[in-house]
Amino acid sequence: MAKEEGSSVEVRQRKKPKTSGSQETRAEKRSGTPVPVRAPKYVSFQRFAKIFIGCLAAVISGMMHVFYLSAYHERKFWFSNRQELEREITFQGDSAIYYSYYKDMLKAPSFERGVYELTHNNKTVSLKTINAVQQMSLYPELIASVLYQATGSNEVIEPVYFYIGIVFGLQGIYVTALFVTSWLMSGTWLAGMLTVAWFLINRVDTTRIEYSIPLRENWALPYFACQVAALTGYLKRNLNTYAERFCYLLMSASTYTFMMVWEYSHYVLFLQAVSLLLLDLFSEEQSDKVYEVYKIYIFSLFLGYLLQFENPALLVSPLLSLVGALMLIKCLQLNGKKGTFVAKVVKVVKFYLVCTLPLTLNLIMKMFVPHKENEHVLKFLEVKFGLNVTKNFTLNWLLCQESLQAPSQDFFLRLTQSSLLPFYILVLIICLLSMTQVIFRRMNGKSQKETVTLEDGRIGERPEIIYHVIHTLILGSLAMLMEGLKFIWTPYMCMLAAFGVCSPELWMTLLKWLRLRTVHPILLALILSMAVPTIIGLSLWKEFFPRLITELTELQEFYDPDTVELMTWIKRHAPAAAVFAGSPQLMGVIKLCTGWMVTSLPLYSDDDLLNRNENIYQIYSKRSAEDIYKILTSYKANYLIVEDAICNEMGTVRGCRVKDLLDVANGHVVCEEGDKLTYSKYGRFCHEVKINYSPYVNYFTRVYWNRSYFVYKVNTVISFQS
Repeated sequence: MAKEEGSSVEVRQRKKPKTSGSQETRAEKRSGTPVPVRAPKYVSFQRFAKIFIGCLAAVISGMMHVFYLSAYHERKFWFSNRQELEREITFQGDSAIYYSYYKDMLKAPSFERGVYELTHNNKTVSLKTINAVQQMSLYPELIASVLYQATGSNEVIEPVYFYIGIVFGLQGIYVTALFVTSWLMSGTWLAGMLTVAWFLINRVDTTRIEYSIPLRENWALPYFACQVAALTGYLKRNLNTYAERFCYLLMSASTYTFMMVWEYSHYVLFLQAVSLLLLDLFSEEQSDKVYEVYKIYIFSLFLGYLLQFENPALLVSPLLSLVGALMLIKCLQLNGKKGTFVAKVVKVVKFYLVCTLPLTLNLIMKMFVPHKENEHVLKFLEVKFGLNVTKNFTLNWLLCQESLQAPSQDFFLRLTQSSLLPFYILVLIICLLSMTQVIFRRMNGKSQKETVTLEDGRIGERPEIIYHVIHTLILGSLAMLMEGLKFIWTPYMCMLAAFGVCSPELWMTLLKWLRLRTVHPILLALILSMAVPTIIGLSLWKEFFPRLITELTELQEFYDPDTVELMTWIKRHAPAAAVFAGSPQLMGVIKLCTGWMVTSLPLYSDDDLLNRNENIYQIYSKRSAEDIYKILTSYKANYLIVEDAICNEMGTVRGCRVKDLLDVANGHVVCEEGDKLTYSKYGRFCHEVKINYSPYVNYFTRVYWNRSYFVYKVNTVISFQS
């Protein structure tokens, strides 16, 4: 009986762990302490709540940015209380041209007819028929005009409000994409909030939306930000199939759209392709994903080539040459067993092909594809980097543009005052050192872990981090040479700095190097990832939030009566078939506000338009009245507009005034002899024509003037009277 009881007890002891069946129970039995077990429903709810709150914060951040831009624009220009002409004058230079074609599309009897008139446009530039959709990347205006009419908005809202509303909406998407990218990298949506705060505070250096709304970059960069966010998710390890497909599709759509709305987008994507190439060298397990991105590039390039009316600039772009060469090298399957002599030879051959094959393909494409549109870009880069010296007016004028010069000290001072630059440098240094540590580990033959945990403290092993560090270094290096690129680099700085200070993994990497023993490193890393961004956020709120509120409460006013008077005079007194000549920036405003034909446009991707700009600018040079008359009549100009601001310009940069550049190009200044003026029997035309004496009065008759502009009629019958 006792034996039976013992056996029965023994059987019950065996069955008990079998019926429980969980590893947690075994661990509890061994350790003697209860282990808390979270139910799967609780974990799923917690994950869902985190994602939901993060997405809600991202959307709210984007919407708040849109509301801020709209309110600031209204306060700055007093937009709703202005007449249509005064509103349109706020679109300056090339921005005016883009919006003018949007107006033309709305006036067209049908969408098809409007597209035809834009692709065969002979009503903008005299003696020239242009494909405006291709040359100026007018797909945003086409889509905006279709949406305006298809949605019935013409009965609810004015065209200008609909147009700027779309651009402001895209800026909201821009901010949301930066939010998501920083969130994906750090794992916390707190990083996204800090990214948005830095972006808004440093908006003078992150966007040009306040000054030129219709600019192509304001339409394009939001799509690029979406592409970067999708690429960040796509490069992450241990990504499930559905998430990977979603990232791939989003990346494909945003890459193609980005390429369609900005003529210089393929240069930006080229820098991204170089970053991915270096990522492939550092992280070989991501090679397949990198080549999938290359396929997206090729598909977008060829589809864009077809839909942009066979735009040759895409075929001879460095992006296609680089990606095509890398795909060709991939197809050759140059592989060898690791550690062998053959493998080392294969690596040398691959390196040689990567360095030479893209250049070879680019030269071959240029031999077979007629292309001249962007040759000035290469000439500009030669002069910019000191490889060549030129007296050419166009190149020197481009070099004098503020966006193409090195950034000023004020740029770095502003970034430092907002605390962005110091934390960006800190995060960048830690990531670079961690990447270097990973490289040395590989060189020593240590295998790379498939999953990097927080305790490992190796942030430099994550492929998406490697990509972003390389990309931001390339963009930053170029931004040090050309200030215009800061509008791509500074948002990157906001996103990368916010990711770093909110990432426990980055702090854990730093603490691993410091080898702290007083506090557990994981606990300290978690505390720092919460405390540091909180302190930054509170300091930014205290210092900059009152400034933002002040900007929204101050009522400013855009006041340019001279330009308004000029446009009013043209619409009332100039014949409908008249052609106007003047500076390209003013011609863009005339095209928008009056619809009259002009001799030149503020566009810099067409050689003929660049030559026209240089020839028309001769009105500010030391040329004879007969020379200027011949130039203007060759373009069938009926009216000439002289701007007092250019004629009497007092430039801050020495030698960058328009008249100085013209003197150099025309040989009226000898630079080698200390900028001495050479003998010229003619005075400066813009000064001499105002005096109204022969022979100037024989060729030109002044018909209108105010404080800023002097309008002269180009005489058809020349009367040589003394």
